[in-house]
Amino acid sequence: MKSLLSALQFLTIIPVKIKHVQEKQIARALIYFPIIGLFLGLILLVFERMLYILNFGQFSINTILVVLLIILTGGIHLDGSSDTVDALSSRKNKEEMLKIMRDSHIGVMGVLSLISIILLKISFLSSLNTVLRPTALLIMCILSRWSMVLAIFSFAYAREEGKAKVFFQGINLKIFLLSTLITMGCVMFIWKLKGLAILGIILLSTYLIAKSLKNKIGGLSGDTLGAINELNEVIILCVMAITAKIFLWII
Repeated sequence: MKSLLSALQFLTIIPVKIKHVQEKQIARALIYFPIIGLFLGLILLVFERMLYILNFGQFSINTILVVLLIILTGGIHLDGSSDTVDALSSRKNKEEMLKIMRDSHIGVMGVLSLISIILLKISFLSSLNTVLRPTALLIMCILSRWSMVLAIFSFAYAREEGKAKVFFQGINLKIFLLSTLITMGCVMFIWKLKGLAILGIILLSTYLIAKSLKNKIGGLSGDTLGAINELNEVIILCVMAITAKIFLWII
């Protein structure tokens, strides 16, 4: 239970009081990342249905959903994403880029990346009909959280110290497989084999993104995990929007 609550505490702004948590329990929180993703997706789904019943316009619904997800997560992933973009765009050495990521100030490129990610999410959601949008919200939240687990399992931590270090040190094959099995079960239940196909795409995109980051800074950090999450959310919505268009064209 403490591991589940730790995952909830790490990935959302929901106030959770946990006493005497060991590092092993914090690392095991990775098992529950996709479950927290499902939880976030269900919250978005409830709001999506409410706004639809209240006859809100599609653009308004999509914008509110994107903003709501930012609120629920405290913008932690967007913050990490903007810091990562600022660091990479500086074109400095590894040590300097890691320092930039820890700088609380956001640069121009970081701001532009935030705007781009938010607009892309709204745009791709707007390309989905009211039948596919709920599925997309659930798949997006689940797989993007799992992608961080995949990245942590597959790559080393770039810093000597940091908040995310406990995850990189504590993860093992058992934790990764349990998280992956939960993820596979969720996406198959929601979208059957198509859900697994999206999972395969995210597996590939996560590896390519993380590999590129490793080449730049020698590994991953908490900020880069946020970037991986955000980029995969955009990729998932993009793939589902393209899939929907192809399906309509075929029929």
